Amino acid sequence: MRKISIFVILVLTVIFPSPAFSQVKVPVLIYHSIDAYTGHGEKELYVTPENFEKQLLYLKKQGYTPLTFEKWQELKRVKKPIFITFDDGYKNNLTILPIFQRAASPQFHPAATIFVISDFIGRPNRLSPADLKKFVDSGFFSIQSHTATHPDLTKTKNLSYELADSKRKIEAITSQPVIALAYPYGKVNSRVVEETKKNYTFGLSTIPKSFTESGQKNENYLIPRLYVTYSTTIEDFAKLLKES
Repeated sequence: MRKISIFVILVLTVIFPSPAFSQVKVPVLIYHSIDAYTGHGEKELYVTPENFEKQLLYLKKQGYTPLTFEKWQELKRVKKPIFITFDDGYKNNLTILPIFQRAASPQFHPAATIFVISDFIGRPNRLSPADLKKFVDSGFFSIQSHTATHPDLTKTKNLSYELADSKRKIEAITSQPVIALAYPYGKVNSRVVEETKKNYTFGLSTIPKSFTESGQKNENYLIPRLYVTYSTTIEDFAKLLKES
């Protein structure tokens, strides 16, 4: 009888795997500037267009499915889901569009989320309203919020302006829902999470690991991200996806 019981348990384990074995590990990549580094700003926040294209083609070759946060519900329905995100809304992000266009195929649809700082839209080195509309119209991009002025949200007193007003301003430009927020500097606490929940469905940190759905409270407001930097080689990139 004991042997039969053990056999039944083993069979059930195979047919109905535990949640730990059925979880999907989802990399969420974070980029900033896609441009050659010329000595201005922090070098590691740049990735050259050439390296970014190599990374995108690696994702294509390895069978990844890029998603935006509007398609979060597809996580468990697609092969190897991944999110590609860009913070700050730099003008040089315009170089991403032709790279996506070259990589696109019937089997691979590039997609990315650009988190813009609403009060910085239209500044000389930032994306303009026309740029944001162009991105949305391309079908490759989702434009989401990186707050109004990029403060440390754990210290600012005007959370409503930073979160609600930035959401409204971006939606007015793109005519698309803004449902995700990237916390500046990755700074977040319980107060920030509770305020974020009033306006957004997702909140993104900079905790360096892949996202795994576990059913924990507020996990969609503490989504981790993996940094891709200037010094990230294609070997490093592959290792980042495999080991995180």
